[in-house]
Amino acid sequence: MEKQATIKDIARTLKISTSTVSRALRDTHDVKQETRKAVMELAEQLNYQPNQLALHLLKKQTHTIGVIVPNLDFVISTMVKGIDEVALEAGYTVMVCQSNESYGREIVNTKRLMDSLVDGFIVSLSCDTMLVDHIKKIQDKNKPMVLFDRVTSALNAPKVILDNEEAGFLATQHLIEQGYKRIAILSGPKKLELSNNRMEGYLKALKQNNIKVDKDLIVYCDFNQDYAYFATKELLAMKRRPDAIFAIADKMAIGAMLAIKEKKLNMPNDIGLVGMNNDPSTRLVTPTISTVEMPAFELGKTAAKMFIEMMHSDKDMNDEQIVLRPKLIIRESSLKIVGSK
Repeated sequence: MEKQATIKDIARTLKISTSTVSRALRDTHDVKQETRKAVMELAEQLNYQPNQLALHLLKKQTHTIGVIVPNLDFVISTMVKGIDEVALEAGYTVMVCQSNESYGREIVNTKRLMDSLVDGFIVSLSCDTMLVDHIKKIQDKNKPMVLFDRVTSALNAPKVILDNEEAGFLATQHLIEQGYKRIAILSGPKKLELSNNRMEGYLKALKQNNIKVDKDLIVYCDFNQDYAYFATKELLAMKRRPDAIFAIADKMAIGAMLAIKEKKLNMPNDIGLVGMNNDPSTRLVTPTISTVEMPAFELGKTAAKMFIEMMHSDKDMNDEQIVLRPKLIIRESSLKIVGSK
């Protein structure tokens, strides 16, 4: 393999210093015109390629965005695709780390990305994250940062989120309109704002329809199919079992469906089911699962656009929040009334 030409090669051939070559390549005013011309001609002759990392460090920018996500399931990977599309168009590279829902791993990822000299961060928090000192350190170093999807009010930072309360309301209201009365919810961890907001939507729909809240129908789960399966088995074993279930993530809805089928209950006649995220699996099972779709790709694109704006703007954007709207998709698992929308 042919050796890549360096500044030292040019300096040695022209018998000038490497600093003079460097200044000539950058077209600074303190280099004679004839010297600059000789340097440029030899650089072209030797096919000299500048060290991009060194140039970026000189400008204190690497054009790299650190992205931290809790996992890379269908929804979040779709968001990352949206981030990457905008970043690529703007001349940025994306470095993605997943915390696997671990607070400790999230801290490690933050430090490693900082050590990699990323220009800033786009972050979605893990289920375990309660303290955010590691995220505040990013802000202390004046690096741009955008929170997306899973956010926290403990951080004063620009945010891009889904209207999760509306999502919970749409799912529950649909089940009520289909005639279901005892609607259970498989919610996420209590400490996660996203879970709590979807819960608020569930409670809002019950209240608006004068349905009394039954705490026995409220179950807190991890975002895990197996956990949802066992939680649903317990719900179905109740003396007065639920006649419908809203699972706040589709992977939880799949777990609930497995338990329902094991019990040999018919969907939607014996029990209704609605998930959330519009994972492709919800269209492949029988019956197909109703779900609330979130604009994941658009959410990622919006977060990246906000980050790029922060990079090229001096205005304080920490109070900015963009909220995207969810969409109800009705399928076989909850459609008892034919012709309902």
